Amino acid sequence: MSELTLRYGCNPHQAQARAYVENGDLPFTVLNGAPGYINLMDALNSWQLVRELRQVFNLPSAASFKHVSPAGAAVSTPLSDALKKAYFVDDMDLSPLAVAYARARGADRLSSFGDWAALSDPCDASTALILRREVSDGIIAPGYEPEALDILKKKKGGNYVVLQIDPAYEPGETETREIFGITLEQTRNTLVISPDMLQNVVTQNTHLSEEAKRDLLLATITLKYTQSKSIALALDGQAVGLGAGQQNRLACTDLACRKTETWYLRQHPRVLDLQFKKGKKRPEKINAIELYLKGDMTPEEQKIWEDTFEFVPDPFTDQDRRDWLDSLDQIALSSDAFIPFRDNIDRAARSGVKYVIQTAGSIQDNNVIAAADEYGMTMVFSGVRLFHH
Repeated sequence: MSELTLRYGCNPHQAQARAYVENGDLPFTVLNGAPGYINLMDALNSWQLVRELRQVFNLPSAASFKHVSPAGAAVSTPLSDALKKAYFVDDMDLSPLAVAYARARGADRLSSFGDWAALSDPCDASTALILRREVSDGIIAPGYEPEALDILKKKKGGNYVVLQIDPAYEPGETETREIFGITLEQTRNTLVISPDMLQNVVTQNTHLSEEAKRDLLLATITLKYTQSKSIALALDGQAVGLGAGQQNRLACTDLACRKTETWYLRQHPRVLDLQFKKGKKRPEKINAIELYLKGDMTPEEQKIWEDTFEFVPDPFTDQDRRDWLDSLDQIALSSDAFIPFRDNIDRAARSGVKYVIQTAGSIQDNNVIAAADEYGMTMVFSGVRLFHH
C-alpha cells in the first residue's frame, strides 16, 4: 500500500484524512506544500479534463478548478488584444501553455479566485509567472521546468501545493466510493468524446464550422468533469460560461448564459479603458469591474467602486449592456443530459448561442428542435449522457 496523509478532510474538524492505493505507488508526487482532501479531488478531476482536451485537440490545455468543477477550461488558441487586457495578461510574453491557462483563468475570474490549476503539459516559466500573481491554492501538471518550479515553490510563503502527475497512469476499469458506510461501485467513465458525436444533426440548419465543432467538443469534455446537472458554453477554444450543480436545467442554462454575458461585457471598450488607482490589487479590480457591470449598487458598493477607479466612469446602463450583448454570437452550448423544454433554448438564444449538442430522449424533443429552428441554430443529438457526481 502507498499512502499520503492529508492536512484534513473536506473540513478542518475532519482531522483524519489520507489518500492511498492498495497496490503500487500513488500516481502523483508532492513537490511542494501539503495537499488537503478537496485539493486532491480538484487535482485528479482537473487532470483528467486537461489530459482529454490534449488528446482530442493536440493543443496545450488548461483548467481552473474550484470545488470539483471547472471555473474555466481551454485549449491554446491566439488571444485578441481585448482578451489579453480583460485577462490581465497584456503585459506578459505568453507561451502556448500560458495562453491556455490565461483563457481558463479568465473565463470566470470571480469563481477562479483561489483555484486549483491543471496543465496538460509540463509547466513552463511563462505559466508559472501568471500563477505567481494570482490567488491560487495549487497546481497539477505532468512536469515542471526548473525555473517554473522555483517560482511556484516561493508562492504563498512557500506553501503553494505543487503536484506532479504520472502522465502514463491509468486507473482500473471500476471505481468505488463510500457514502454513509455504504460502498458504491461503478464502471469508470471512459467514454471518448470525439467528432463522431457530432454526426446526428436534427435541425434545418446543418452547418457546423470547424470552430463550432471544436467548441462543441470542448464544452462536452468540460461537462464530463463538471458536477451535474450542468450546461457549458464555449467560444474560441475555451469554456466561457458554466452552470454546474443545479437541480433544474433552466437554472443551469441561465447561470451559464449570465457568466458568458459577464465574460463578454468585460471586453467592452469602456471596461477595458477603466483606470484604477495605484496600489489596487487584482482582486479589487475584478470586484470593481463586476460592480460596474452590475449597475444598481448599495451605498457600500458605491464607495468601493469610487475608491477603486482613478476617474469615476459613466454608469453602465441596461441599454449599454443590451447593445453590446447583441453582438455576442457563435456560442456553442453542451448539455450533460437531454434538454427538457424549449425555455432553455429561448434563454440560450439571448446569449448568442448558435450551436447545441445534447443527449436527446425528452418527450419534448420535437418542441426543442422547433425552438432551435426558430433561432437558426444547429442542434446535434449525441445520445450520450454525462452526469458526474
